[in-house]
Amino acid sequence: MDLTKSYPRSVRDKFAGVVMLGRATDKGRAFAEGKNGEYNFNCPMDQAVFGFLGIDKDVYLAKLKELDDAKLEQWVKETYVAKKTAPEVAQWNDAFLNRGPEKGSDSEKYFIELRDQAAPGRTDVTSWPDVLDLDEKRSVPVRVKA
Repeated sequence: MDLTKSYPRSVRDKFAGVVMLGRATDKGRAFAEGKNGEYNFNCPMDQAVFGFLGIDKDVYLAKLKELDDAKLEQWVKETYVAKKTAPEVAQWNDAFLNRGPEKGSDSEKYFIELRDQAAPGRTDVTSWPDVLDLDEKRSVPVRVKA
């Protein structure tokens, strides 16, 4: 995987039924090949999905070097996802997809800067997955406030 030439999977793309894990996998593969570009393997978002599943990043990195996506996904399902209930995974996925920066933080400043750069005027975008999709030229539907 060469992330100097293409984007990793969207946060929304599930891997072993879990959001963010496919993206972390792509970044890990690129990191292992020295082709991660501006992408950081084991960033806070990667750490969150690894923490939820109980995955050690070094073990995961070693496995993704030896297994293709189909075998890696099966290993993750059997070793980690099987320890979670379907409602736990669904709840975590939903919470992660709606995760935004903490109000008043440096993270929020960076988030707003990135959002305004990727999609000026899109103040409806309040989650990290949405802003990353916009930054990587993916379509994000306009959110209407209830």
